[in-house]
Amino acid sequence: MKIQNLLLLCVEQHASDLILTANTPPIIRKDGEVIRTDFPPLTPEKVQELVKSLLTPEQIKEFAQKKDLDLSIEIKGVSRFRINVYYQKGTMAAALRIIPLEVPTIEGLNLPPILKKLALTPRGLILVTGPAGSGKSSTIAAMLRYINANKRCHIITIEDPIEYMHESELSIVEQRELSVDTDSFADALKHVVRQSPDVILVGEMRDLETISTAITAAETGHLVLATLHTIDAPQTVHRIIDVFPGDQQEQIRTQFAGSLAGIISQQLLPSADGKGRVPAVEILINTPGIRAQIMHNDIQQIPLHIQTGKEYGMISMNQTLKRLVQDGKVKLEVAASRTSSPAEFTEMLIRKVKPRVRSCFSALFVLLRIRSKGRYQLYRTLKRSIKAHKKELIRIRKNR
Repeated sequence: MKIQNLLLLCVEQHASDLILTANTPPIIRKDGEVIRTDFPPLTPEKVQELVKSLLTPEQIKEFAQKKDLDLSIEIKGVSRFRINVYYQKGTMAAALRIIPLEVPTIEGLNLPPILKKLALTPRGLILVTGPAGSGKSSTIAAMLRYINANKRCHIITIEDPIEYMHESELSIVEQRELSVDTDSFADALKHVVRQSPDVILVGEMRDLETISTAITAAETGHLVLATLHTIDAPQTVHRIIDVFPGDQQEQIRTQFAGSLAGIISQQLLPSADGKGRVPAVEILINTPGIRAQIMHNDIQQIPLHIQTGKEYGMISMNQTLKRLVQDGKVKLEVAASRTSSPAEFTEMLIRKVKPRVRSCFSALFVLLRIRSKGRYQLYRTLKRSIKAHKKELIRIRKNR
């Protein structure tokens, strides 16, 4: 068994990931599901052999010191792969993400056309958020491809590691990789403004220094694109502000409100036909109303502005989920399990309008109406979603 054969199998099976760990057969992830291959279980020695065949001598030394390593490789004519090497139970393991050689397009990813307009924004901060594996990197890559093809500018990316390879078209694209071209996101951002960029991509905003420098870069006339592990626009705003000490939050709130261009929150759902996954996207555009709410810390009103901001290109996650169900792209039970506001989503479907559920009584009434219609599976799904959402709110409040 060779690592190249396993990677080729992943590409042929249209899998998104390959996981190598001791005492288990090689595992692939396809359409979000983990699937064991038919190969025999890997011994710790075999995992080490497979993983080390991907590493240079320098990378082997670095891994021995740090116990974790990020890198990317390319099999010519096949695909690129983002790799994380780590230890578990004292043995080597690895997770490999398949990255197509061709940079995706906004249309090819079935993303809303408003992303094209956002991509050509002259300045400001655009955040692409969502859980791990929700397609954030692909969305940002598609937006960069659109900028590259339609605008004459200088694009600099800071990535860990470099994923999609962009060839310069109308724009000039330079890609920097952590540990190879720079020591950290924060260090790279400190110096990037002296490199005459128009567009800056930050692979991930991980810490206070990186977030602060990215906001400053957006304030000083650059378009900054970055990713964040948050589930929706309000949580994204809270995360950005809360990372700063209390005595700085008022100032950062003002800076962030002034520099933000938009927030794209997304997740991937299994398609109704069982062939692949479908993106569900929430989009916030920083209108004067949104800006005022951020500045005055009135974050709880943001969802209402998103729901009513269609003229600006905004759409809420529930509105997207409803449309996907009505278009037959996603099953109702799947959509209901992915909403963070299940009662509101249910009322949208029942009444075929977009009102807000204003009390626990109205939410209960909606659930009773569903149950009376015999839709027991959906009823149970929504009930579980409401309970899970309440627990998540309690957890977030405690963390704050």
